[in-house]
Amino acid sequence: MSRYHSHINTALGLLKLYKGEMPFSIFIKQFFSKEKKYGSKDRKQIAALCYSYFRVGLAFKKQLTEDNLLKAFFLTNTDPSLLIEQLKPAWSQAMNAPVEEKLALLNGVILPADIFPFAAALNDNIDVDLLSRSFFIQPGLFVRIRPRCKAEVIEKIKNAGIEHRFFKDHNCVQFPSGTRIENFLETDKEVVIQDLNSQLVLNYISSHKEEIDHLSTTPLQVWDCCAASGGKSILINDLLQQPIKLTVSDIRQSIVANLRERFKKASIDHYDHFIADICDAQKKLPAQQYNIIICDAPCTGSGTWSRTPEQLYFFDPASIDYYATQQKKIVQNIHQRLDDNGLLFYITCSVFKKENEAVAAFISQQPGMHLIEMKNLYGYEMKADSMFVAVFKKQAPAC
Repeated sequence: MSRYHSHINTALGLLKLYKGEMPFSIFIKQFFSKEKKYGSKDRKQIAALCYSYFRVGLAFKKQLTEDNLLKAFFLTNTDPSLLIEQLKPAWSQAMNAPVEEKLALLNGVILPADIFPFAAALNDNIDVDLLSRSFFIQPGLFVRIRPRCKAEVIEKIKNAGIEHRFFKDHNCVQFPSGTRIENFLETDKEVVIQDLNSQLVLNYISSHKEEIDHLSTTPLQVWDCCAASGGKSILINDLLQQPIKLTVSDIRQSIVANLRERFKKASIDHYDHFIADICDAQKKLPAQQYNIIICDAPCTGSGTWSRTPEQLYFFDPASIDYYATQQKKIVQNIHQRLDDNGLLFYITCSVFKKENEAVAAFISQQPGMHLIEMKNLYGYEMKADSMFVAVFKKQAPAC
């Protein structure tokens, strides 16, 4: 058996074993930690085969065969491949061809729209074809350059000699996926690993600086209520560039513990934190009122599936309703902690209407909540994630 067939058989075995119960990156890492016979090139090839199948496997109706696995790899990779050259030589010269040409070579075996069979649940203005085609391409790695580090970071990037692209007046940089930026940049201190559109969800703050300055006497009271990795907390700290009283919370103790180390690197020293399930109306939240609340709500993550295509492959549409219900519970509880004239940022990385526009409409129905801005930030043409943000202002009661 050639090593190429060995790679195919190993990938097929892994795909049959994996049931979506954990991120595939963890699953395959655990597998390779037990199976020491695989070298780095073997591991890379096997992982690439698996991820390729997740990207287009729904279009094959989950029919897991060697032929379909090779077709998936061919469709979703553009670099020359010895595996394709050996096993499917007729395809090897077309590795860098447009998807349409590849599909024609395969006799139109799948249509791009077949990859994402949940179109009926999408936001009204989304381009389903472009979204579907985004799964053929691995997204880029984006970083945000932190204030006062711009000149030094740009110089380091140039000296590293690595492929890159600047966005947003050189404040955002895109690298090829898998770039080890920690080899030449200090993460969280100089740059923050943060997707392009994730960097844009708080743009209302920078474009309405005068309004923000009048929200309250300093320091501004800011609550990141679903803090997760803390990226939005670091972002708002950098955007405001003024003293703030930051509070972070999450349902998971481990997340808040990890934030301490990250905030230390980011020079965020003064903040409060607590653990809470803010979906539960029976759980008492701190009595503090806030000028700004950031709610990066738990969601299907459908706007990031080109980055984690196994989630597309194992997606249960019933989870849309589950998350929408959770999101409404969260905003119903947190908006009461918003001070008069305060701002609420409701954010998801979803492309489903029930999690986005429908929840925004629900928030608008809460006492005093007024929608002032709503945006879908689609990343499928820029190798980036897709995000949704709605900004609300709490109106003071009439005298």
